[in-house]
Amino acid sequence: MIIDCHGHYTTTPEPLGVYREAQKAALKQDPLHLGEKGVISISDDQIRESLEKNQLKLQRERGTDLTLFSPRASWMEHHVGNAHTSRFWTEHTNELIHRVARLYPGSFVGVCALPQSPGTDLAASVRELERCVTQFGFVGCNLNLDPSGGHFNSPPLGDRYWYPIYEKMVELDVPAMIHVSGCCNCAFHATGSYYLAADTVAFMQLMQSQVTRDFPTIKFIIPHGGGAVPYHWGRFRGLADMLKLPRLDELVMNNVFFDTCVYHQPGVDLLLKVIPNKNILFASEMIGAVRGIDPETGHAFDDTKRYIDGSALSSAEKSAIFEHNIRRVFPRLDRHLREGNGPAPRSS
Repeated sequence: MIIDCHGHYTTTPEPLGVYREAQKAALKQDPLHLGEKGVISISDDQIRESLEKNQLKLQRERGTDLTLFSPRASWMEHHVGNAHTSRFWTEHTNELIHRVARLYPGSFVGVCALPQSPGTDLAASVRELERCVTQFGFVGCNLNLDPSGGHFNSPPLGDRYWYPIYEKMVELDVPAMIHVSGCCNCAFHATGSYYLAADTVAFMQLMQSQVTRDFPTIKFIIPHGGGAVPYHWGRFRGLADMLKLPRLDELVMNNVFFDTCVYHQPGVDLLLKVIPNKNILFASEMIGAVRGIDPETGHAFDDTKRYIDGSALSSAEKSAIFEHNIRRVFPRLDRHLREGNGPAPRSS
């Protein structure tokens, strides 16, 4: 089985965007606007149309069986509005993911966004995580280490501020992908620098923290190949030594995992060479940050399965990345699949 652990609903039907623009217009008139959650009218047929020509088509073409599907990352936009804005918006986007998973149970499993409004505690995020896991059957969440949208003024991931969501993650047995959202700081290109910088920041913050010692079973996925981490693995090993920390394999590598959203063969080969196989999870971020055809290869940049297939790994090592590592990191997904809820067998 080929499981993609990092997919976003980037092709949502138009009414979702209309709702969001109405929220923003109301906030422009009154930054303290509360409003109501309201209703977004999207039919099942609109959902089908949005996926059949996009994610589902590419799943079939590229040989992916199942995608862990979450709301569009750049639209989480925790920096927009207030706690009410974020709560209503996040609930709508998660509910739409739930509908996708119900319509296509063999192709998508839900991962939720959280309503992390800056300047608030994480009580609303804890509630939303519990709702999505216990009511909708979601298997993980996206956690934004920088809800400010590019100013990095939240407490670091080792701060006690984050512990309520960590406690709920451990209780529910779900991992978090540490994933920022849209950027309002013009110093950063959102996907070219902000995302990759945040990935690198997340790893260093976890290195310097007590999180993995206070929560020995907690699991985090750092997306986009881990940002700069694999390329500078020697730097991080050296810093751990200088800071009198345990070795990285003891300190974080039982709890931190990297996905394969790296869009060329040499980059994936580096990831596979530097990071232990058990810490690598297959992902494409499809349809996401980098779209289009690589003129050097003639293939889509984000067809990351092709890079794993083209690597020097053994069949067993490839299977671990494509399936077994992901099932271990997402225990609720593993139970879901063992109960017979997975994709239909491929026809020969």
